[in-house]
Amino acid sequence: MTRSIPVQAVPAELAADDVAHDECGVLGLSTPHGDGVAQLAFFGLFALQHRGQEAAGIGVSDGRRARVHKGPGLVSTVFSPDALKPLTGYHAIGHTRYSTTGSNAERNIQPFLVETMHGPLSLAHNGNLVNATALRDELLNRGFGLTATSDTEVFTLMLAAAGGRTWQERIERTLPAWKGAFSLVILAADQVIAVRDPWGFRPLSVGRLPHGGHAVASETCALSTLGCVDIDEVKPGEMVTLRGAEIDRQQVLAPQPNGARCTFEFVYFSRPDSVWAAKSVHHVRQQLGVELARESMVDADVVIPVPDSSIPAAIGFSNESGLPFNDGLIKNRYIGRTFIEPTQDIRERGVALKFNALSENLEGKRVIMIDDSLVRGTTAGPLVKLVRDAGASEVHLRITCPPITHACHFGVDMGHDDDLMAARLTVAEMQAHIGADSLAFLSLDGMMRAVAGRDSGGDDGYCNACFTGDYPLAVGDAQAKLAFEGVLH
Repeated sequence: MTRSIPVQAVPAELAADDVAHDECGVLGLSTPHGDGVAQLAFFGLFALQHRGQEAAGIGVSDGRRARVHKGPGLVSTVFSPDALKPLTGYHAIGHTRYSTTGSNAERNIQPFLVETMHGPLSLAHNGNLVNATALRDELLNRGFGLTATSDTEVFTLMLAAAGGRTWQERIERTLPAWKGAFSLVILAADQVIAVRDPWGFRPLSVGRLPHGGHAVASETCALSTLGCVDIDEVKPGEMVTLRGAEIDRQQVLAPQPNGARCTFEFVYFSRPDSVWAAKSVHHVRQQLGVELARESMVDADVVIPVPDSSIPAAIGFSNESGLPFNDGLIKNRYIGRTFIEPTQDIRERGVALKFNALSENLEGKRVIMIDDSLVRGTTAGPLVKLVRDAGASEVHLRITCPPITHACHFGVDMGHDDDLMAARLTVAEMQAHIGADSLAFLSLDGMMRAVAGRDSGGDDGYCNACFTGDYPLAVGDAQAKLAFEGVLH
């Protein structure tokens, strides 16, 4: 593991503000020739950087031994040419992390690597186990010593202790015990195995590498970066084994009759050039804007996005409404997450660290500002003020999803219900708090028309629990993010 300055708490003003955070991105690949497998993993992770900026890691095996290099920070800072050089082999997995279960301490950085009686085992995952507390207690009662506080360690140790002749048999025997959301990549000495939960909460796709072998990744954009062809979604409940030029696909758990794809992948998480459920994320976001314009049009002069994820929706809103689209806010795309304590002057500037307003596009204008979501409500007000201070005569805020009123227990860090602005305030109260001239959210039916081409309450292939409170499986045992932080390192 890379050793560096301990990760410190990020000041609230410089955190990722009023957005939900996806836990991570995962990647796995296997090649018959082993040329540059770690480099391929690096570039695949680079394409998944948007899914987690706290830490990154790559594990590689050469048929006998496995090695892992991981550390806090962005992919480009964790991996240098010297760090990649020892990672030689034929098979690799990788991970970019934002923590949901377990803190952002170094001991929770993935992939995990253990030595077992069956050889090395390394694992990384995207998602969240709602029964991690019970499974962790069971491991402790069986005498296991746990070194981390994330549910990834629970996956790893349960597999290491499972019976069976092959890793596929051990996975198949252990899978029914895991309740919740998970897209897993597993590295053994001579293969990579990917598994997806039977609900299909988090995305996972597989493709064929251009010079032999195969790769799996959280999003198709990573597979496209690696030049993959024949890209296909890993089915809910499916296990995919990659071994050199060979690929084996096996349905090991029956998919749930009503799937639970996370609609927030389309609203915010996924990169716009990814495809999921045979739908272009960019196209869906444009349709979110179209539906929003149909539902909540107001007299205005210009439509602007809160960059970057809201740009397609603002284009869709503009096209449907006939109002011109223009840039009103410019985002500093390189600020990322900073661990340097700001001065008081910088702290007071808050959102101005991430955005600057273009007064020449806003002065004297009635502005419709499009944003993808409103979670805690910490940056919407400062953004409205920023646009007003740049000369806008009116600021109307439009949100491309319904109000988020319930916490997610399936791999998205939204905080608790009490942290959510819409769980505490009415729309009118939120509007007053933010200081907008008007505030409107896209309806659930409008969102589902854009996502799935139909009206839906969220029980037809998608999970909308954060909007409705209707969870697709029981979450009574779901743990808080830092529930396992009893042992401090």
